[in-house]
Amino acid sequence: MTQIPFPYLFVRGGTSRGPYFRRSDLPEDLDDLARVLIAVVGAGNARNIDGIGGGNAVTTKVAMLSPSERNDADVDYFFAQVGVEEAQVDYAPTCGNILVGVGPAAIEMGLVPACGDETRVRIHAVNTGAMVEAIVQTPGGQVTYEGDAAIDGVPGTAAPIGLNFLDVVGSKCNGMLPTGSARETINGYEVTCIDVAMPMVIGRAADFGITGYESQEELDANRALFEKMEPMRLEAGRRMGLGDVTKSVTPKIGLLSEARDGAHFNARYFMPWQCHPSLAVTGSQCLAACALTPGSIAEAIAKPVGASPAVIRIEHPVGEMSVTVTFERDQNGFRFHAAGLVRTARLIARGEVMVPARVLQGETEKGAGK
Repeated sequence: MTQIPFPYLFVRGGTSRGPYFRRSDLPEDLDDLARVLIAVVGAGNARNIDGIGGGNAVTTKVAMLSPSERNDADVDYFFAQVGVEEAQVDYAPTCGNILVGVGPAAIEMGLVPACGDETRVRIHAVNTGAMVEAIVQTPGGQVTYEGDAAIDGVPGTAAPIGLNFLDVVGSKCNGMLPTGSARETINGYEVTCIDVAMPMVIGRAADFGITGYESQEELDANRALFEKMEPMRLEAGRRMGLGDVTKSVTPKIGLLSEARDGAHFNARYFMPWQCHPSLAVTGSQCLAACALTPGSIAEAIAKPVGASPAVIRIEHPVGEMSVTVTFERDQNGFRFHAAGLVRTARLIARGEVMVPARVLQGETEKGAGK
């Protein structure tokens, strides 16, 4: 056999998409798994021409599902961020957009039974340990993808999927403010290092020489911007207890500016070597938490937020995202509890993706970047 088939679902989750596998269908060893996923995506080539990736970091993501080993969860969700131009895989982060598709995919795979018109799927995000409840529309015992919910960055409408994020504080670090400060200076830039659902280092767009209203394409072409951000990110990762993050996609970077269209603030989210075309679900929660944190970099940028629960609106390159947050603010300080969003997903294809047999024999592609 020259090629090995792997069953998969191809799903759009939020504003990302990628293959969703049963974890048991893939190699257990993480190095072997990485080689398979690199081949699946076609990583190592800007167009991902020899795989099913889309030539962008939001289209080279992979979800792997299995029955949960936890009593309080239905399904374990293991995420992999596969490179675009580099043949590498990062298992450190999670992805909230891809998570949107986990509930429907788990039902489609038979890992979770549909229950009534709405099925609640309890998801354990293996990479970070977070717990998320997804509410999936299942009239007649089947997942429906048709509906009236719209999200910026995706054309048309689809069935709503509710997400309730629990235990998101300190997803990878030691607490919400892992450095112990709400604001600090790194390489001459004032930033907030914060971990709510996703470790991030957040700064003011103007400090980095941009307005914050540029398009994804304009920002990706601004190599001088990345030359400023990357050394700062590496030092932030060290201070946050993440070690050497040279080859890790965490912490992500967020640059803030004032809202122009009525939201609480405007943001550009970096993944970190490309600008996100819209905004990550996990990143939206971290940015919202930053806007609520006394003394953070978001002060004087974000509009005031009312009492808990509150809806925080964040503008991004193609529209805005709303995050519902619950928190406490009293004489004992500020405590972030949970976040909720409504997103959409769609099953695009199902079948088998073929991987050359030599990949599992440890051979590497020659000239992948050419």
